[in-house]
Amino acid sequence: MIAPGLTGTRALPVTDCDTAAVYGSGTLPVLATPAVLLLVEQTALESVAPFLADGDTTVGTLAEVHHTSASPVGSTVTCRTELVEVDRARLRFSFTVTDPLGEVASGVHERFIVHTEKFMAKAQAKLV
Repeated sequence: MIAPGLTGTRALPVTDCDTAAVYGSGTLPVLATPAVLLLVEQTALESVAPFLADGDTTVGTLAEVHHTSASPVGSTVTCRTELVEVDRARLRFSFTVTDPLGEVASGVHERFIVHTEKFMAKAQAKLV
């Protein structure tokens, strides 16, 4: 059941592919903020996926990321999400991303439960 208190955890070994220089969000060889956001979205998605009805998924709709500490290539960061609010199809998560020395990022992330076929039909209709 999807209810507040549900948590998810995912680790990311930081590689050259995850850096601000590669993402184009900066010039330094440290974990990029867009990579942090991707990690948060993956963690939140995976935490609720086993509880979704057949044919449903979730899509990200909001993110507030406070990226407060740099993580170099070779370090490992861990994301922990917690579902803090369920309002019909809207799921609100809090998250923290840490490395062995402490907090790297924190914030909130929202996802909506959608029916895959209906969602994709609406998206594809934009091509007409």
